[in-house]
Amino acid sequence: MEHSETIAPCPLSKQYRIDATQAWNSLTVFFLYRLALGGTLVLLFFLNALPSALGGFSPPLYAFSACLYLASIFLAAIPLSLRRPAFGFQAQTQVFVDIMLIPFIMLASGGIGSGVGALLGLSVAAGGILVGGRCAIVFAALASLAVLVEEVYADLGDLFHSTNYPYAGMLGASYFGIALLAMVLARRAEQSEAIAAQRGIDVENLQQLNSFIIQNMQSGILAVDSHHRIRLSNEAAERLYPHAPHCQSLESVCPFLAQHFQRWLADPARNGADLKTADGQPLHARFTRLGRTQPPTYMIFLEDSALRNERVQQSKLASLGRLTASIAHEIRNPLSAINHASQLLEECPGLGDKDRRLVQIIIEHAARLNSVIENVLQLSRRGEARRETLPLVETLADWLREFEARQGLGPAQFLLDVKTRPPQISVDPTHFKQIVENLCSNALKYGHPELGPIVLRVGRAQGEPYVAVLDHGAPLDAETVQHLFEPFFTTSSTGTGLGLYISRELAELNQARLEYGAINGEARGFRLYLPDAEKNSVAL
Repeated sequence: MEHSETIAPCPLSKQYRIDATQAWNSLTVFFLYRLALGGTLVLLFFLNALPSALGGFSPPLYAFSACLYLASIFLAAIPLSLRRPAFGFQAQTQVFVDIMLIPFIMLASGGIGSGVGALLGLSVAAGGILVGGRCAIVFAALASLAVLVEEVYADLGDLFHSTNYPYAGMLGASYFGIALLAMVLARRAEQSEAIAAQRGIDVENLQQLNSFIIQNMQSGILAVDSHHRIRLSNEAAERLYPHAPHCQSLESVCPFLAQHFQRWLADPARNGADLKTADGQPLHARFTRLGRTQPPTYMIFLEDSALRNERVQQSKLASLGRLTASIAHEIRNPLSAINHASQLLEECPGLGDKDRRLVQIIIEHAARLNSVIENVLQLSRRGEARRETLPLVETLADWLREFEARQGLGPAQFLLDVKTRPPQISVDPTHFKQIVENLCSNALKYGHPELGPIVLRVGRAQGEPYVAVLDHGAPLDAETVQHLFEPFFTTSSTGTGLGLYISRELAELNQARLEYGAINGEARGFRLYLPDAEKNSVAL
């Protein structure tokens, strides 16, 4: 939908603007009115069919004024057709010509009593609508002045038996009233047009937004009319049914889908059907009516059954996660009591070695269980990532110094290797440090640090900055890698199986990726691919 430009025809009121196309159309209507008026005045004179009042005082002056008026109208036709010069100049010129020549026709017809002055009122009204603003008052003032000058001239020249100044004053006042009324009407028309234009823009934007949303939905959408003809389909539906042009019947595109649609129309409670495409892809179809308009329009939603089942599974897992967090919270207090009681029992002087060993087992497993609970609660409390722009190398170096100090490690335990200095990254600093700490803690526990330093390598792969944690542990087999990031999966009898799962969840929360493998001939290890701050800001 294209929106035409607006113009300001009155130089005294720049804020008053009207639609250009509508303005030129209105000026054309005013021109045709003037052409009909001028042609009628001239034609009646030469046919000797004038009423007694018109031209009765001075036929020569009437003929000259009427012919000059008609000639000026013909001259105005050329610039009007070319729309050059500007609209404001042409509209003002036509109104000024009326104000100049109609008083001469009025004088030739016997003055103000002839009633010709009413024609000036129409011109003033047209000027108020076409040009608007303060120019309407100017037109009214000039028309009133022209009538008054005509009356004064007739009085000084003793042209008529009597002059009527009060009538001239009332006629001038009516011009001002007409001008003010035209201003109000023009202003309301302008406001209505602005509201209509804005609503048109809003409707167009809403249509574009709806179209964008529909086209980018993962579910296929078919809009079907009351005759079961396809009226609209998005890209997802066209991928599922490539031979589904608009206005084709649903039965010819997918007879099985049409059968389920007919069953739903007969029994709306049976909403939903499982079917397959021509290439065997399983789908789930849902039907609904769009609004309550007549004739009705129906929407058919086509969803990949695998995606639907995955979403249902994710919903179940989310509910299970909340339940697990609630259970973990309830277990935490009794577990703390067990752990505390075990520590007190361990300090008893009369405790034997075997009993002391059993107490130690209780304390160790209570600590392990407490670690599981802490991880579960931490996972359930995670919020939105508060991403910041950070220098990767400096942030990693600062964290490494803190980590070595907390763990009591020597300077040779970790090696920070910067292959290429990447740009700044966009992550939540707390999440970033927690992920790296989980990876480094695993490397210390399972990566045989006695064989050499654990390498923290910073580089870029396929344009993405990454941090790799490389240790000396044995490479993982394919089956272990497949389940590596699943919750509670562990190859150790002392591990909880939640560290890598939490790390991957935190990475995805920051639009990062945590993977295990090797790139560019490096040793196998964990790699955290991070979002580039510069690319992220451009994408936003």
